[in-house]
Amino acid sequence: NQVLEMFDHAYSNYMEHAYPADELMPLTCRGRVRGQEPSRGDVDDALGKFSLTLIDTLDTLVVLNKTKEFEEAVKKVIKDVNLDNDIVVSVFETNIRVLGGLLGGHSVAIMLKEKGEYMQWYNGELLHMAKELGYKLLPAFNTTSGLPYPRVNLKFGVRHPEARTGTETDTCTACAGTLILEFAALSRFTGTSIFEEYARKALDFIWEKRQRSSNLVGVTINIHTGDWVRKDSGVGAGIDSYYEYLLKAYVLLGDDSFLERFNTHYDAIMRYISQPPLLLDVHIHKPMLNARTWMDSLLAFFPGLQVLKGDIRPAIETHEMLYQVIKKHNFLPEAFTTDFRVHWAQHPLRPEFAESTYFLYKATGDPYYLEVGKTLIENLNKYARVPCGFAAMKDVRTGSHEDRMDSFFLAEMFKYLYLLFADKEDMIFDIEDYIFTTEAHLLPLWLSTANQTISKKNTTTEYTELDDSNFDWTCPNTQILFPNDPMFAQSIREPLKNVVDKSCPRGISRVEESLGSGPKPPLRARDFMASNPEHLEILKKMGVSLIHLKDGRVQLVQHAVQAASSLDAEDGLRFMQEMIELSSQQQKEQQLPPRAVQIVSHPFFGRVVLTAGPAQFGMDLSKHKAGTRGFVATIKPYNGCSEITNPEAVKEKIALMQRGQCMFAEKARNIQKAGAIGGIVIDDNEGSSSDTAPLFQMAGDGKNTDDITIPMLFLFNKEGNIILDAIREYEAVEVLLSDKAKDRDLEMENMDQKLSENDSHNQNSEEATSAPQDIGTVSMEPEGGASSDVTDPDSLSPAHADSDGVSISNQDSSVPGTDEAGAPELACTQGGNQPQEQKAETESNSRVNWDSKVQPMESILADWNEDIEAFEMMEKDEL
Repeated sequence: NQVLEMFDHAYSNYMEHAYPADELMPLTCRGRVRGQEPSRGDVDDALGKFSLTLIDTLDTLVVLNKTKEFEEAVKKVIKDVNLDNDIVVSVFETNIRVLGGLLGGHSVAIMLKEKGEYMQWYNGELLHMAKELGYKLLPAFNTTSGLPYPRVNLKFGVRHPEARTGTETDTCTACAGTLILEFAALSRFTGTSIFEEYARKALDFIWEKRQRSSNLVGVTINIHTGDWVRKDSGVGAGIDSYYEYLLKAYVLLGDDSFLERFNTHYDAIMRYISQPPLLLDVHIHKPMLNARTWMDSLLAFFPGLQVLKGDIRPAIETHEMLYQVIKKHNFLPEAFTTDFRVHWAQHPLRPEFAESTYFLYKATGDPYYLEVGKTLIENLNKYARVPCGFAAMKDVRTGSHEDRMDSFFLAEMFKYLYLLFADKEDMIFDIEDYIFTTEAHLLPLWLSTANQTISKKNTTTEYTELDDSNFDWTCPNTQILFPNDPMFAQSIREPLKNVVDKSCPRGISRVEESLGSGPKPPLRARDFMASNPEHLEILKKMGVSLIHLKDGRVQLVQHAVQAASSLDAEDGLRFMQEMIELSSQQQKEQQLPPRAVQIVSHPFFGRVVLTAGPAQFGMDLSKHKAGTRGFVATIKPYNGCSEITNPEAVKEKIALMQRGQCMFAEKARNIQKAGAIGGIVIDDNEGSSSDTAPLFQMAGDGKNTDDITIPMLFLFNKEGNIILDAIREYEAVEVLLSDKAKDRDLEMENMDQKLSENDSHNQNSEEATSAPQDIGTVSMEPEGGASSDVTDPDSLSPAHADSDGVSISNQDSSVPGTDEAGAPELACTQGGNQPQEQKAETESNSRVNWDSKVQPMESILADWNEDIEAFEMMEKDEL
């Protein structure tokens, strides 16, 4: 009854305040008409001036037993809706929402007509509109690959001069692979085979382009060449409904090839992406390597699909994890991290979690899922309900609203919630006679035997051999799943009850059990200490060893064959992946802007500005606008890891030291004790440069660093050598450490020019030493190798440590790692070094030729142009 009342509130407000507009704007109580509201980008591609919400809601009215309202709605659609608008729409969204809505409406209309009470006047008008729309979508398929363009103009198609589309080269896998149900149903209803043929061709092409060794597909594909544009793979946004439609196409159409493809992909998903209870994206070419450290809310549909597949245990686990996130934030954020913090805070009232809840209740009969549904209803009424409907959440943390109520809210959310609580006598037809599309539209199962114009020949080729048991569990009888154990679902959920609060999704560590230390949480990457003997013993059992590097760091390497057992090897792999996740995650959270080291003494006068990495301790230069100015001095010992032996040379100066062999904070304390007013750490990695490596930041040592009051900056090897060469040439070199470059010292520069105005030789020398202010511009996370220092992993510096920098495999996985002394520097270095010749060239090019006293202006300008072109190319590559 509550669900019915909520639906009435949303639907009546749409009809009263928005119809015939596509969607309701519930905060301002008006309709959203495309072109009359500020553009929201791709989101607006679902709007086509075809009363989207009404069409999307048609079959929901019948499921909720509102047959009179359904009859009125169908008459409105037939009378008012125009599909011949000059407007560019998403092929994917128009297919699942509008074509699916018309077909779902037609399906239930003919069912009601057959029952003899309602819709007696109906003569297939919705189907005629569906066929008209189908023909309007067909021009999008005019590609050599058979993959459709992502957008089409309803009036002019794709190639027409007035179409304003057809220039796109890429589409998402789900966009091209979520057509078969609607297009095949349209062909089966009408007897026109072309729609099903086009949808099958697109699916066949994606299957052929899968990554053959992993059997995974990427997120984005080139519609002309079939090359993968985005090579990450998961079960969320961009791919989700492709997998869903493979299984459901088998159910609806009875074609074994779809089942074989689904099972092949599903085996790969469970092998690489599923890390219960998490589902994490991986690289299709390196599937043991996680591609990101967060999950998006669209993957909430996957437990429901696993129920259809018959794989109940992981469905229960992932659903429970998602429910814990909802209990923490009231709604499922658009994206959340692996330790369940908000990544993207919006929530547009998505129905995928309700969908999975319904399917799990159907599979288990466990009343727990009715309680979950009750929570969803209460949260919607408490936090999303507004006078004119239900408003999307702009931020789940603050409870702020967004002026949108998407059509899928009425099409799916109320359908699944009603079915969750409905008994058989509450339904006027048998829901088991239908299959749900990805938009929850109803297509009758009898279509499998209607108008079979397509040959059922098996077109699946070269799929990997699978264990036969993988096929046995498809469409199982739920009565034999839980014959003697009504507590089955609860026993799976129980270990996950506190997963969100404790951020510890796994149970008792097998390694620690084997050590006889009793039930303990597993060793987490953030807790790892290289000086802890117990931790080292655990690593050894997991096949992870420590390699000591000459600069005092250690490298973590996993050899699965050296693990105590296969289970321990799996633990080791997860530990290594956590190291990557932790680094990537914290770099996003703690990213500090770059700082500047400006050489202000003769003959530079501020024209040489070097990009420097900041420290997460010491003076915050962004709060001290004047910065710190002083002459530089090289310390002894050069690594700064013990008491400074030349304090008289360092006092009241900015100390130069080399990276490595101890903590950054330890270096800072030592030079501060010697009287230095600031410090510059120079990278010991020969040839490294800020224009080829990501910005580097210095982390603390895991202890309180409030005692460090001087500013500390990090320079890569190339930029550091510029200062060192200047010292060799001019001895007294003064620099300014600041948050950004300051104006040049014009007064000093003018004085210098007066002293030397009769000496043109000196003037040329000054020109030769000038350099563009962007000499050390930071590049945007290029692919090139970089190394990053951290203390223990808990204080990882967000130094853009690329996940590619760690090779994860069962045979030989390495996370370059930590120092021995307590929790030392962890280096996440790129596998594979530059060729020696290239290194030498980089080094020679990175230094300013201070010996050259004369350099023509043309030469300087040419060098500057080369730099600018290089930076533009790097930025273009990154974008």
